[in-house]
Amino acid sequence: MNPSPISRRHWLGAGLATCGYLAAAHGSVLAATTVAPAYTKPGPETRRGLAPGLQARVLHQSPTGETTYALVFAKGDEVLSGLTEWAEREKIQAAQISGIGAFQRALFGWFDAEQKAYRDIAVDRQVEVCSLLGDIGLVAGKPQVHVHGVIGLPTGETRGGHLLEAHVWPTLEVFLTAWPDPLVKEHDDETGLALFDLHPHANH
Repeated sequence: MNPSPISRRHWLGAGLATCGYLAAAHGSVLAATTVAPAYTKPGPETRRGLAPGLQARVLHQSPTGETTYALVFAKGDEVLSGLTEWAEREKIQAAQISGIGAFQRALFGWFDAEQKAYRDIAVDRQVEVCSLLGDIGLVAGKPQVHVHGVIGLPTGETRGGHLLEAHVWPTLEVFLTAWPDPLVKEHDDETGLALFDLHPHANH
């Protein structure tokens, strides 16, 4: 039986840890490549092709190039896969994201500064998406999707954090506004994250 998408992510993390051990044997720094159990390391691990039902339409385009889109995910679509693939295809350089809907399962993260990684918050049940907020900026010239979310449990309790993975059921409705001027993210050594730098040329 094939592992679930979340377990595959954990399997990938274990594989990276093994690679990190081998690299350390050749003089590399182990801490730079490994991640503790139940943590997910930041980075462009988003898979492609997991949101075949995603539909998108332009709602409005201003004379200055600002464009607003509606994106609707279908049952079973994975959110970050769909958003990343769509942003790459549309060559999105800067955008803000908001959405509502529901997930059948999701993986959130809480950033641990000591680990330089996200502590996993797994939700393996049907939940309401109370709020989905995010942005898109360029990392090494490619669009990177950054999303946070809050979901509601059957009891009315909530969970949330940095979105690592989410599978839609029955729908997710996203409204996205993109701008023609790029926003650039640069690697931050202290955290290991890619952070916005609004004046990148001034630092060189």
